[in-house]
Amino acid sequence: MRDLRLSDYRPVSSLPPLPPPPARAATPAVDAHTHLGRWLTEGRWAAPDVPALIGLMDSVGLSAMVNLDGRWGAELEANLDRYDRRHPGRFATYCHVDWTALTGPAPGEQLATSLARSVSAGARGLKVWKDLGLSVRDGDGALVLPDDRRLAPLWEQAAELSVPVAIHVADPVAFFEPVDEHNERLEELLAHPDWSFAAPCHPRFPRLMAALEALVAAHPRTVFIGLHAGCNAEDLAWVSRMLDSYPNFHIDIAARISELGRQPRRTRALVLRHPGRILFGTDQVIQRRATYEIYFRFLETAHEYFPYSVLEPPPQGRWCISALDLPAEILAGVYSGNARRLLGIG
Repeated sequence: MRDLRLSDYRPVSSLPPLPPPPARAATPAVDAHTHLGRWLTEGRWAAPDVPALIGLMDSVGLSAMVNLDGRWGAELEANLDRYDRRHPGRFATYCHVDWTALTGPAPGEQLATSLARSVSAGARGLKVWKDLGLSVRDGDGALVLPDDRRLAPLWEQAAELSVPVAIHVADPVAFFEPVDEHNERLEELLAHPDWSFAAPCHPRFPRLMAALEALVAAHPRTVFIGLHAGCNAEDLAWVSRMLDSYPNFHIDIAARISELGRQPRRTRALVLRHPGRILFGTDQVIQRRATYEIYFRFLETAHEYFPYSVLEPPPQGRWCISALDLPAEILAGVYSGNARRLLGIG
């Protein structure tokens, strides 16, 4: 046993087994954070069989999915044709903008025009990925953060068009810390060394959070959805303060129940304090029934100490989570009502 590697360790809990998780969402749900396009999957459709995907949606109680992979131009049209237009009411595709506009003149105006064109084509929102702040650079080679004033026309255009901005700023706090024996995501970072932002060339996590807050504060007419529990799932006091301070700020829970479920009382208090500002989402690239069942267990039951992932060992850290046991009236908003209101869909 002295030669057993930590990566091979698979402890089995001695607690009595839990009842089965819910097989369907308690109310019709909208997965407000999915990836169905091709930009994350080397040119292949993330959902190769759309009828099978709709069958899964029906079986778990999903009335709709938000596809965050629309990109722009021909790629947006391909996503809209494949999902929104062919299956009306079941999908809502967001666009992106091409940050290379920052290397030319009047970048904000160019980006705003791109957004208007995409929304006219059928995009239901704007997705902003973490490359803005971590890798996007202007014509002088300077890093561009989300609160850069040159981007103001883009955010104001989103307000004029009444489309939400789903924004992912930074990654888990541990990704910005040294990759050493104290890092709680050490196994994950060793498996994916390019996910580490500990090097001095990257902005520090607090600077990125400050940029997000400055952006939200500067554009009160623009609806922002802070993805992944407001981009700061470890610090729910910060997230709650943002929700208290900025009525235009919302969050989703996608890919962060591992963080939220290890502080379930804080998370439940956050949801009960801001029931109209929390969106259900999973961030799945490969949609799995088992993953949906974990999310349903987390939101609906009072179960304690269960895995947050279908993978073993769990990818984000070797811990289990506990559930929120949300009231039925709160679940209805989190599961679908809040997303439908922000997207203007029936």
